[in-house]
Amino acid sequence: RPVDFAINHSPAAIAMHMANHPDTEHYQEDVWGVDPQSVTKGRPLGLLWASPDCTHHSNARGGKPKDKNIRGLAWVVTRWAAKARPRVIMLENVREFESWGPLNRRHHPRRNKRGQTFRRFVAQLQALGYEVQFRKLIAANYGAPTSRLRLFMIARCDGEPIVWPTPTHAPRESAEVRAGLLQPWRAAYECIDFSIP
Repeated sequence: RPVDFAINHSPAAIAMHMANHPDTEHYQEDVWGVDPQSVTKGRPLGLLWASPDCTHHSNARGGKPKDKNIRGLAWVVTRWAAKARPRVIMLENVREFESWGPLNRRHHPRRNKRGQTFRRFVAQLQALGYEVQFRKLIAANYGAPTSRLRLFMIARCDGEPIVWPTPTHAPRESAEVRAGLLQPWRAAYECIDFSIP
């Protein structure tokens, strides 16, 4: 289905999204500055997709200090849940997002509080009437050209069951691919039109 609106603070991200989704209404601003009721204009919201910044949750940052404001971006989802009440919310992030918790004075995660903030986040969505499920999945198993393990969350408030997709792809050398039961993982180069200068 076409994307009705997209929000991002980055001019480059908005420009890329506009090139791929020219009919979408774009908001280039801090997501906290966007009022959900103004954007939706009172219309029902079927799906909210959120991919909050993951760099300050990821282990890929190594031992670098984390920014609690960036780590807290996911809280905007609960704001949208309360003000616009999307029927379905989907969230995607790094697998370490599940260990989201408070930081110490040196801006490193407190080991004894691992997952505390994540559990509060889930509980807040549940308190707003959402059924919440989350899983760690490899998007390549569903046809996306990325093999990184990511955390996906689905929250619903419409009484319908949460249904997770069935894998359609597997690593090229897997028995399922060799038997013709699944398609091989896609590579990023397959999605690039190299004829474009």
